[in-house]
Amino acid sequence: MRTRITELFGIQYPIIQGGMHFVGLADLAAAVSNAGGLGIITGLTQKTPAKLAAEIARCRDMTKKPFGVNLTFLPSFEAPPYDEYIAAIIDGGVQIVETAGRNPEAYMPALKAAGISVIHKCTSIRHSLTAERIGCDAVSVDGFECGGHPGEDDIPNMILLPRAAEELSVPFVASGGIGNANQMVAALAMGADGINMGTRFIATKEAPVHENVKQAILAASELDTRLIMRPMRNTERVLSNGAVDRIIEIERQKGADLKIEDIRHLVASVYPKVMTDGDLEAGAWSCGMVVGLINDIPSCQELIERLIAEAKDIIRGNLTALLAD
Repeated sequence: MRTRITELFGIQYPIIQGGMHFVGLADLAAAVSNAGGLGIITGLTQKTPAKLAAEIARCRDMTKKPFGVNLTFLPSFEAPPYDEYIAAIIDGGVQIVETAGRNPEAYMPALKAAGISVIHKCTSIRHSLTAERIGCDAVSVDGFECGGHPGEDDIPNMILLPRAAEELSVPFVASGGIGNANQMVAALAMGADGINMGTRFIATKEAPVHENVKQAILAASELDTRLIMRPMRNTERVLSNGAVDRIIEIERQKGADLKIEDIRHLVASVYPKVMTDGDLEAGAWSCGMVVGLINDIPSCQELIERLIAEAKDIIRGNLTALLAD
C-alpha cells in the first residue's frame, strides 16, 4: 500500500503508532515498525535525555526498520529540557519526530538541520496550516474522538479530514478514534495519506502495560470516556473511573475558579501507577472513544496484517461492487 506517508517515512504500510505516555517504549515501537508500520517512542516518558538515548538504542537493537520519537510540548508542572532531548534524538540517528501540543517552531531549525522529518499532531485546520508553514513535513490531524487532548473546537474526523484535504499541501494522517479497516478506508477516501492509532495499540500483546489496562479497554464501550479540564481549556479525553468522577465534581464545585492545583493529585504522576502497576483508579488516564471497537488483544503483526488485508478487501470488493456497469 503506497501513499505519500509511506514514501516520506520509508515504511511498508501507512499506519503510525502515536506517542503515548508510559506506552510508547521500545518494545511497542519496534513491534509496530517490524510489522510494517511506524513505531514511536514517547520521548518524555524517559525521565532524562540520557534515558531517552538508551531507549532509542534499545529500539535500534530490536528493529532495523524506521521508527520515530514523540516530543509533546504541553503545559506541565516542570518544563523538560527539550533541547537536550532533541540532541539525544539526533545523536541516536532517529530520522522521524512526531511533535504534539504547542507550536514546535522554536525547535524546527535543529530538527531540520539534522535531516529529521517532522509530523506535527494538530486538532484544527488553522493549526495544521501553521505546521505546514513552519516546515513540518506532514500533519497528524487529530479528531475530537481521540484519547488525550482533542483541542477545544470539538470537530470530529468526518468533517476535519475532508477540510484538511481541501487546505493542506503536505501529507496528513487521520488520528483519533481509528481502530479498524473500515475507518482506515474511510480516512483514505477523505484524503488522508494514512492513519495514526493510539488506544488500539495499547490493546496489543507487545504493549508494555499492565494486563489490567488491556482488559479495561476490552471491557469499555464508546460511551465510557469523559472529558476533563475543559474549564482550563486543556481538555483531555480519559477513560471513566472513580478518579475522573471526582475531577468532574471538583470542576463543578469550583466553576470559573478552578485551578490545576485543585486536581493535580488526580492527573499528575498517574501513568506509572496505571500503565506499570495496573492501578486503574490511580487517576485520570487518556483513552479514545475507539475502545468501543476494540474486542481483542492481537500482536502488532496480526493487527496490522488484518487491517491491511481487510482494507484491501473493502476497496477491491465492497466499494467496487457499488459501481454501476
